[in-house]
Amino acid sequence: MRHPKDKGLLKTNSRLEMELENGVQRWIVDISNWNPSPHCFSFAMSFLPNHEYSSITRFVELEDQKRALVSRLLQYALVHQVLGIPFDEIIIRRTPEGKPYLVCDNMKLAFPNFNFNASHHGDYVAIASEPICLVGLDIVSHSVPKNETAYEFVQNFSSYFSSSEWNHIMHAGSSDEMLHIFYRYWCLKEAFVKAMGTGVGYKLDDVEFHHMNWNNIFVEVAGKELKDWKFWLLDLGRNHSVCIARGQPRAATTSYRTTLKQIKFDDEEYYHGLHLPNASFTFRTVEDLIQVIYGADQVPSDISTKFDVSEDEGCERARFVQQLG
Repeated sequence: MRHPKDKGLLKTNSRLEMELENGVQRWIVDISNWNPSPHCFSFAMSFLPNHEYSSITRFVELEDQKRALVSRLLQYALVHQVLGIPFDEIIIRRTPEGKPYLVCDNMKLAFPNFNFNASHHGDYVAIASEPICLVGLDIVSHSVPKNETAYEFVQNFSSYFSSSEWNHIMHAGSSDEMLHIFYRYWCLKEAFVKAMGTGVGYKLDDVEFHHMNWNNIFVEVAGKELKDWKFWLLDLGRNHSVCIARGQPRAATTSYRTTLKQIKFDDEEYYHGLHLPNASFTFRTVEDLIQVIYGADQVPSDISTKFDVSEDEGCERARFVQQLG
């Protein structure tokens, strides 16, 4: 039984948990219905810092450009809304392995170890953030390349799975179910390594996931269970899966560790972070993100209409801002 003096501690911990929960964010955008004109695409991109442009325009296909653009908008909008950092002061960089991080050397953040991860595949682009633990996010579309059967496609990745995982995949039954199980395991593995900030070189066959009908998921690495990690796996519409990994900051790679605000936590601090509720995904639109970035009080309520203005009227940011005046 707790001592009466511990009541103050309980209240403090409860308040701390409520504050930390604000750092647990899950945002997602369905880009399948967003079909901007070239001018409107440029308008949306103009809200980002110039150095982000090449990471979008380097793609040839419009769908890939859309995913890259929305991923960047999500990152800046989430940081701006959750941390309250003025948009023009947000600096986001990437490690050599491609993990995004917030540069906050001279900032006092509201959370001990705020970090985030984004992912996109198929129809969806998403972002997840955590206040203490590492966060990894991965989305997969259950698709198969043209001119290849599901079995042929899956066989290309056999070396990335443990014998137990591979047995589960191969004995799934129908080809659709085999593909579904394959992508679920792949999604879990990607979220795990992305949380740590590793590249494609991580030995994925040493990473073995266990579950009870895809609930109570835990991971073993080289046969040892990692008890300080949690995983959530969700299905999205139109054959997509999304996984969130939450784990130990000390597991971050060398390059990513240097970007984190705090690596070491005592047992109680880390327990609070690990057991925070996993927030539900909030669906956003591109218009929502621009309103967050630019300021909802400054963006007209008919922004969707503004996105469809003609070439003569212009959709560039400068002209749009002039219209606001």
